[in-house]
This record gives sequence, structure tokens and C-alpha cells, in this order.
Amino acid sequence: MFVVFTADDAIQSYTLDSVNQFLAHRKNPNGCSPKMTYYTSLNYTNYTLVTDWYVAGNEIADHTMTHVGSPPADEINGNLIALNSLAGIPMSAIKGFRAPFLNYSRETLELLYKAQFLYDSSASSAIPVTDPNTDCYWPYTMDYGMANNCLDVPGTCRGEPKLPGMWELPMAAFFDKRGTSGVHLMDPWLDTANGETAVNDTATLEYMKATFTDHYNGNRQPIGIFTHPIHLSTTYPGVASPDSTIKMLNAFLDWAQEQKDVWIVSNEQLLDYVRHPVPLSQLDSVAALKCASPQIDANTKICNGIPQNEEGLLSHCQFSDFPFYTCYGCPEVLPTTDNPNPPQQVPDGQNARFRLPANCSTAFWDPIQGQCSCTSDTCAFTDNSRPIGPNGANLTGGGIGGSFGASPSTTSYIPFNSVPPRFSPGVGNAFAVGVLGAVIGALGVINRF
Repeated sequence: MFVVFTADDAIQSYTLDSVNQFLAHRKNPNGCSPKMTYYTSLNYTNYTLVTDWYVAGNEIADHTMTHVGSPPADEINGNLIALNSLAGIPMSAIKGFRAPFLNYSRETLELLYKAQFLYDSSASSAIPVTDPNTDCYWPYTMDYGMANNCLDVPGTCRGEPKLPGMWELPMAAFFDKRGTSGVHLMDPWLDTANGETAVNDTATLEYMKATFTDHYNGNRQPIGIFTHPIHLSTTYPGVASPDSTIKMLNAFLDWAQEQKDVWIVSNEQLLDYVRHPVPLSQLDSVAALKCASPQIDANTKICNGIPQNEEGLLSHCQFSDFPFYTCYGCPEVLPTTDNPNPPQQVPDGQNARFRLPANCSTAFWDPIQGQCSCTSDTCAFTDNSRPIGPNGANLTGGGIGGSFGASPSTTSYIPFNSVPPRFSPGVGNAFAVGVLGAVIGALGVINRF
């Protein structure tokens, strides 16, 4: 059975610390570390940590630029563009979307389809798996429309909207003793249980185990731990550490992993299995579930999302609202929906950094030298363009900011064994910005959905 672990909103040091306290010490049945999906919005996000999290094997997905429900196209597509240009996430790697506040419309789904997203995960299931009329489904394609939230989202279900090849990954709820009157979806540990007036971690653990057991003993529909990590942070400035709740959630995951054949996965990994199913006995051979890490010499100095390689090479973007670090050069202004890829700010005595091109993967790209260290088929990579530019123009990565090239990309790289041009490295320590950004933006980032 699959337990999906996801997080929403900004990526900062304290949010990654929050996630790691539940996953870093765990192993799946094949001995590999669990991965998760982070639905990333941009306000207060530290871009270099997005890069690090992605290169470590986790999924980065779209959560709009400024955290708005029923988002217009520029909120969805601008997020893609900014994550590609400032965090070095390949266009093709951003496969999934979740609407802020889980507030989506038929138009949202159609915009995602137009932008070539592989899946959406904004819909919820609110009928237990033990009910014959359950709406807790395994992931499904929208070739014949949506099957969730039919009464809540006009223009969906009954065969609509038809979006061939795009998937819906519905979010499975937990249920307390009241059944459908006691539904708990995101951050269930913030809810009161069983009609009580105060949060009770013991009661929460009890109904989480009960709902898991119903899934496990039935058709084993995936169940999810859907988090806003800020609510479980022990390092967020001025907020008391929720120690009891942290112990409760770790106790749940400990117990779940004691059950036979339980895997903690990202939505990307789940969907890869659903699209290419194998017998249970062969799960450990599924490529998406295997241990994988880029083979980069620890002594190589390259700003590539691996902390030991990029130390001392980051650009520090000192914006007053929310400063951040990046490997790819600071923009002159913060990205907006009107300008998601601003021109690069080039310090005196330095040269512009090169954004991730379409023919090199993140861990092997040196944005300072404009070189790719991949020299074999095992690390070869080709990104895809996406129709997210003005009037649906196909965009790819590359360049130095201010614009994107049209498909196919003409951006090339200098092989690592060639004589490189000379550039000055960036500066700074990526993790200090987490606390600074938190203090500046404390009131702006605490959203339940």
C-alpha cells in the first residue's frame, strides 16, 4: 500500500526541517529513502532550497506564484517559468499541480491541460472506502471527465471536462468515529476529533490508524499525509514547537511501516507505478522507487543543488520583502505574473550566470561556467518545451534571464573538458535566509490550505 507524503506553499529551511523530521530517518521496503511531493508557491520561497530538494530526488510541483485559488493562467504558468529560471527545475519535471485552498474550477483543469501538466491533485474524496458508494479512487485519467467533487465544481463530472491523458490524483480523507460527518483532509492534526472542542493527538492517531486499516484491508487505495509544514515546524521564529503532534505523526508512520508492503512515496512515484503496474513481488524493481542520486565528485565546485558542491557559490538576492539564494543569478526585480523571468542582476566585476538549458540536467549543469559535466549516456538529458509563453508560444529554459527561447532550444553548453571562460563565484550561505525570510514574512505565509 502507498502512503503519499506531500507539502504545500513556500520552501524555506524551516519547512524542509519540518518534512525531514518525518522522513529523513525512514526507509522503504527496498532500503531506499522515501521521497515526497512539494507543491511550491513563490512568496517567501528560497530558490536554492528548491534546487537542493529536487536534486535530492523529491518532486517539485506547481502551487501558483502567489497562492491564489481558481488561478488564472499567468499564476500557473508563471510559477513554471520562475521555478525553471531561478531554481533550475526542468520544464518537464514539473508534472503536477494543486490549487491553493483546494479551490479549482473546470477552467483550472483546462488550463493545466493546455500547459501540458501530467496530473492535478486538487480534488478530494469524502466518502469512506468501506462505503459501497465511495469516491476514494485510485488515480484516474480525465479522458471521460472528473469523478470527484461533482456537487462542488460546476461543469465537471458526467463526462466533463474531457482531458485525454491528464490524470487526477484525488486526496483521500481520514474519518473519525462520526464517519462522513467527521472528515479530515489536510493537516488533520489541527482538527478536533469526534465532535470534541479541543485538539487531541491521541484521538487523531486513533482515527488515522482506523482509516489506514480500512484502506489496507480493502482495495488499498493510496492514503495521504497532506501537510502545510509550517504547522509542524520546530524552527519557525516565534511559534511554539508542536512536540506532541510531531510525536503522534511519527508514531503513525512508524506503525504504518510495520504493516507489510507499505511504501511512502511522492505523487510522481505513485503515478509512475499506476501507469506501469507490476506485481507486488516486483515493486522493488520499479525505476521510480529505486535509490538514485547523481554521481558528482564531492570535491567538484559547481552550483548544482548538492550542498557540498555548491558551498560558497550561491548568489544572495537581497530583496527587502523576502531575500533568497539561487545558483542562477539574482533577478533585477522579484518575479511577478507579468514578468516571471526578469532580467538578471549582474554584480560589478562578475558575469551573468547561465540558466539551465534544455540539454543538461540540474545536478550536472554549472551555471557559472555555462558547462555540463555529463559526458555519458547514463546522465544524458533532454528537457521538453511547454506552451506557456505569450499566445501559447512554446518555451524552454536557458539564457540568462529576461526572456526564454522558443522550441526547440538553441541553448548549448561547453563540455566540461573544454577551456572555460572565467567567472566570479557567488556568495553566501543558503540556510540563513530561511530565518530572515520567516521574520520578514511571518504573517504572509501561514495559510491552512
